[in-house]
Amino acid sequence: MSIEQHSPNPGASGAKPRVAIVFGGRSSEHAISVSTAGSVLKAIDRTKYEVLPIGITQEGRWALVSDEPSRMAITDGRLPAVSQIAEATEGQVTLPVSPDSREVVLATSTEAPKALGEVDVVLPLLHGPWGEDGTIQGMLELSGVPYVGSGVLASAVGMDKEFTKRILESHGIGVGSYTVVRPREWESEAGRAAARERIGELGLPLFVKPCRAGSSVGISKVKDLADLDAAIEEARRHDPKVIVEAGLDGREIECAVLEFEDGPRASVPAEILVGGDYEFYDFEAKYIDSSEVRIPAELTEGETAEIRRQAVAAFEALGCEGLARVDFFLLTDGRWVVNEINTMPGFTPISAYPKMWEASGVGYAELIDRLLQAALRRSTGLR
Repeated sequence: MSIEQHSPNPGASGAKPRVAIVFGGRSSEHAISVSTAGSVLKAIDRTKYEVLPIGITQEGRWALVSDEPSRMAITDGRLPAVSQIAEATEGQVTLPVSPDSREVVLATSTEAPKALGEVDVVLPLLHGPWGEDGTIQGMLELSGVPYVGSGVLASAVGMDKEFTKRILESHGIGVGSYTVVRPREWESEAGRAAARERIGELGLPLFVKPCRAGSSVGISKVKDLADLDAAIEEARRHDPKVIVEAGLDGREIECAVLEFEDGPRASVPAEILVGGDYEFYDFEAKYIDSSEVRIPAELTEGETAEIRRQAVAAFEALGCEGLARVDFFLLTDGRWVVNEINTMPGFTPISAYPKMWEASGVGYAELIDRLLQAALRRSTGLR
């Protein structure tokens, strides 16, 4: 069926729109993506949507997976993987590769390709590089298949913390002091020396991060410059490009943005409260020990109005679509500073994004429905 023949409003004739839920992937956030997909599969309204779950293994193979959300959860600290729920150990699922068809195909080395039917919309629940960074978005644009979330540019910029900050600064939105260590610079002794000198000017403490990663992976808090090189090497395990940020004295506040028919709106904000032995909101604090997220955050009416305004401003400055989570610091002097923006935030049971919208009157199933309907209304290509 060509795009011209395909209904722009699937479901209008009585057929349920078919949603390809794509998750997993090659990034270090693989397990979080699987957990997110499990939560979405559990909550999506099956009376309104037909679902085709597609997992990408850590090696990059696209596989049909069992529609069993319970097997996708983080349980007792054990992280799920697509390879554990794939229906077969071989074969490759292929999404449409041209605008002439929306047919999904399963190919193996021993059998003729098997058609799995057409999809109306893709929900790419991928976190990190090779998914959240504009790569799958570009593929879907070439295919002419609608998808949930931001387009190529906003996805790429939102993934790269350096360019997020550059664009926000150009729009007058506050960001903290930072510097970037590029791959070639760190590979020479002269470059390392220059980077160390530049970083030293930021003061202590420092936060050393992979520039293009999320879920708090690979982040180190540096309180002594003697530990700097080790922190940079840890970040480089996830991304050869590293960003180093000056520590900020303030509260960590998040705000969720969702695109409605009349434009983007911001949710009630949430505050991250890191307790126990954790000094910051790292991977274990976030997903294993589950630090507390206070919703709504205890803010004045004026502070709440300002963070919601700035969250929407950041969303629009980057050209985001569909959804995003904007993470702020409320500094002790009253200024708001954007830490980062997440164009495909987690939807796990403990994720702040769906919880913020639930507190704002949009339940989990309705949230998924709104995202899918917005994607079905939106054209692919330049817009």
